[in-house]
Amino acid sequence: MATPSMERYRLFAISSPGLEPFTAQELQHLGVKLCHPSPEMENPVMSKESGDGEGGVEFFGSLEDVYRVNLHLRTASRVLVRLGTFLSATFPELRRKASHLPWESFLPSGSPVALRVTCHKSRLYHQGAVAERVAGAIADRSGGLPPVQKFDETAGIPLPQLILVRLVDNFCTISVDSSGALLHRRGYRLDTAKAPLRETLAAGMLLASRWDASSPLMDPFCGSGTIVIEAALMAHHFPPGRFRRFAFMDWPNFDSRTWEKMLIEADPRPAAPLPKLIASDRDEGAIKAARANAQRAAVADSIDFSSRSISSIQPPLGSGWVVTNPPYGVRTGSNRDLRNLYAQLGKVLRAKCRGWHLTMLCSSQMLLHSTGLRFDEGITLDNGGLKVKLVKGRIDE
Repeated sequence: MATPSMERYRLFAISSPGLEPFTAQELQHLGVKLCHPSPEMENPVMSKESGDGEGGVEFFGSLEDVYRVNLHLRTASRVLVRLGTFLSATFPELRRKASHLPWESFLPSGSPVALRVTCHKSRLYHQGAVAERVAGAIADRSGGLPPVQKFDETAGIPLPQLILVRLVDNFCTISVDSSGALLHRRGYRLDTAKAPLRETLAAGMLLASRWDASSPLMDPFCGSGTIVIEAALMAHHFPPGRFRRFAFMDWPNFDSRTWEKMLIEADPRPAAPLPKLIASDRDEGAIKAARANAQRAAVADSIDFSSRSISSIQPPLGSGWVVTNPPYGVRTGSNRDLRNLYAQLGKVLRAKCRGWHLTMLCSSQMLLHSTGLRFDEGITLDNGGLKVKLVKGRIDE
């Protein structure tokens, strides 16, 4: 049985724009050491990893740490292992230096790979040619050219090993993906409502809200239930990756004994008592989907679901948190004026949730103003390609 090497690697947790500080917070809580910027890299908390604008956090860790962060991270999309960074201005140089990397530790013999290449301000700018040279380098090291496939998470077939090649100012960084399917794919959200919220973004909202995981939490626009389900997972101390498979499980150096021990150590330790979690939506179909998702996440008994309008919400006495993603009238296909809905939201929260904390997403300053509530400046996040603001406030007036 393989034993995970205690060699320390430079690792990178990819996260959506705006979520990087929360990913860094999670990593520090897990006890790993964040990297300092190097000459060819930007600040680790804001560095860009791919052509689609994703950022993330760079850190040091062993392969055991790779297992741990994949299991526990709530806001990251992928975890990469840096195989090497080197200067490369010609194709022969690229192939020669890439052939010195320890491919045999991460690629089973003959296993398929998917190569994702980005080039920026480099002499080597043809992505297909770069991918061809890296595949050749793997063959030089292993003695056989690996099958190259497309990385398609929707195809319903086993995923190839994803390899990321990034050229910036003639510096080449080659990484292997340890996660496989994106980390927001927890395995529970099979039923969706309109404009579903990614699990990683919902977790980021909860961390940004500074919810204490013991006070009541309410989402009056719950949709498919992602926010309250993620809150329940936090309250139960359920690792978000406990029900899924990861790419590192197919590596030649994977240690199943260490992994099983890690799962046992992460066995849920629920808070006592569990906080009251309330989820409502006027769409009965959304509530049905949310209940089904919560059942798959093993937290359905911890959430009070109901179909009701915003004016009919019934928060418990005392203080708590409202964390929600109201409709924007954009991705739901609605063109009607939503100002009345937001005005009603503000009116109801002032009447029923005085003293509560409020965290919400919104794409329009006008709609936020319609609530009559006061918010901080907020942070910009990406919600399915739409730029939105995550804002916080206290319902005092």
